Amino acid sequence: MTARMDNNQTSQGEAPHRSFLFRAVGLFTGDMRRCGEWVKRQSLVIQLLDCVFRGVAQVMFVNNPLSGLLIVIGLFLQNPWWALNGLLGTLVSTVSAFLLGQNREAISAGLYGYNGTLVGMLMAVFSAKGSWYWWLFLPNVFMSMLCPVVSSALSSVASKWDLPIFTLPFNILVCLHIEATGAAHPYFPEVDFQPNNHLHHLNDSIQSLSISRLFLSVPVGVGQVYGCDSPWTGGLILLALLLCSPALCFHAMLGSAAGMFAGLALAASHRDIYTGLWGYNSALSCIAIGGVFYVITWQTHLLALICALFCAYMMSATSKLMSVLALPACTWPFCLSTLIFLLISYEIPAICRLPLSVVSYPEENRRYRRQLKASEKVQHSQQNGSQEEARPKENGRPNVQLQAEKDFSECV
Repeated sequence: MTARMDNNQTSQGEAPHRSFLFRAVGLFTGDMRRCGEWVKRQSLVIQLLDCVFRGVAQVMFVNNPLSGLLIVIGLFLQNPWWALNGLLGTLVSTVSAFLLGQNREAISAGLYGYNGTLVGMLMAVFSAKGSWYWWLFLPNVFMSMLCPVVSSALSSVASKWDLPIFTLPFNILVCLHIEATGAAHPYFPEVDFQPNNHLHHLNDSIQSLSISRLFLSVPVGVGQVYGCDSPWTGGLILLALLLCSPALCFHAMLGSAAGMFAGLALAASHRDIYTGLWGYNSALSCIAIGGVFYVITWQTHLLALICALFCAYMMSATSKLMSVLALPACTWPFCLSTLIFLLISYEIPAICRLPLSVVSYPEENRRYRRQLKASEKVQHSQQNGSQEEARPKENGRPNVQLQAEKDFSECV
């Protein structure tokens, strides 16, 4: 009896510690909502920092400033000049959205910063002048200023179907800049994109495949979302995703691996596979379908994998078409394939696409769906109860007595 009482006291003592630990962990995981509420009461500088870090992370559908900080560290590990341009693009795009009077909640969540991140990063990546060419800040600032303009215009069209715009503003603006300048421009020359007429290289064979480099191509493919080919950068990005949501991290790796296997099946260049060029679009598509815009179920897991493979095929076709115009594929394959999968019609209850107004990270989306189902059951039971009360008495006997007699007959 004494031992049992001691065990009960121990368990009661451990419960507050466990609840405190869970609350402490909850402050830094997910979307850090309490941190966002605290930031709203702080100075403008702190608010801008929070918006910038969330904007950097929103490239991967993550609304978490700590995840954004981890990603920024990974970008500086890859190339400080690229990272500086990415941060500048995020800041300019966010400030422009403020000045244009865009939705404050969307700005605070980083939704007007992530396209600026990609514009700044990829303009530095595609520049033929190399690192620390300070004049590149001029087109970077100008194109980043246009990000909220293009985003707002595309959103007014996509909102009719309740669709996200993804990275379409980035694709439009970067391709516009590259096509307007080109490889021979005296001030802002770009990398010369050669036409990709064939995929298979004569020196590539199954025997020459490196298994270790294939494994590394999975995190590298995730890093290529930001134009980075360092496995350390990819690993930090995966860690940032894990901090926000394990489901996001899993689908990023799944999508990158699916793109890698699709590249092997399509006889792509081993170099392109090793450097993650076949993984980044598929990783984004797998994340978007596998829990961000659809509620997570085993059916949506399967749908996400199919979308990732389809995106890899789209990557093969798009890269060929774009190279004819001396343009990179960017994230066009991800945008096109994911929009197609968001527009499919279905009658499967397990596949549920959430409205954009409630979209969050996968675990929160699933929690919202459970609460919605519970409220629907309560409303349905209340409606049935009101209908039962409104029915007239049958043969002079109350409805309650009839129901009791019916239940008794069924039991017999």
